[in-house]
Amino acid sequence: MLDVARRNNVRVLGNPHGRPLVFAHGFGCSQEVWRRVAPHFLDDYLVVTFDHVGAGQSDLAAYDRSKYDALDGYASDVLEILAELDLTDVVFVGHSVSSMIGVLAANADPSRFGALVLVGPSPRYVNDGDYVGGFERADITELLDTLDANYLGWSAAMAPVIMGNADRPELGEELTESFCRVDPSIARHFAHVTFLSDNRGDLARVSVPTLILQCMDDVIAPTAVGDYVHAQIPGSTLVTIPVAGHIPSLSGPEHVVAAMREYLG
Repeated sequence: MLDVARRNNVRVLGNPHGRPLVFAHGFGCSQEVWRRVAPHFLDDYLVVTFDHVGAGQSDLAAYDRSKYDALDGYASDVLEILAELDLTDVVFVGHSVSSMIGVLAANADPSRFGALVLVGPSPRYVNDGDYVGGFERADITELLDTLDANYLGWSAAMAPVIMGNADRPELGEELTESFCRVDPSIARHFAHVTFLSDNRGDLARVSVPTLILQCMDDVIAPTAVGDYVHAQIPGSTLVTIPVAGHIPSLSGPEHVVAAMREYLG
């Protein structure tokens, strides 16, 4: 029997009688990325945060390259966490790549989920015909080659770009430090899995209510991607929040909280 809580460094806080609210972080981050958002929901919700295997304080010994060679491996972990805690009617809040991990998990077992909140989602980062993902294939190849050659150097250069908000350099520095805390070999593998993924075909199968939070001036998930996700997920709601960059939980947490509260009621 897997020790799921230890493997994913699961933390459970808030109202034990409240609706479950599960936060999942994106590439290069940990559950700490939600520290300015999650506390706002503690009075009314059962708040669950965790680290993907390979990130934060997760059990690095549990990292299996074959399992995590696709996002489905991470989605299976999410379902194991929900089963371990016996949670249903879950509001799953996924940032960046965790948006698609949440989509995969909800499609695999919709009985566990009550809603999805997708923050800066992208089902495919590479442009493909009429589909605008934000990057040409050559761009992604160069990004991954640079990351493979010098992960720490790549982190120092890319983190401020991903974060945006050049007038607040402390945010880029925080993201750089987060990137640098991840084991480089795991980060390289996760980056390849993330940036080469294509989950466009999974969107139409989403059967639970979905909120899409789109940031302005997001170099990783531009507005065209948010529009695409909204068009593909039946009955979804798209909200553009007045926050620049790709990590609004750090750069504009109050806007994330307000949009979530308005949607969830």
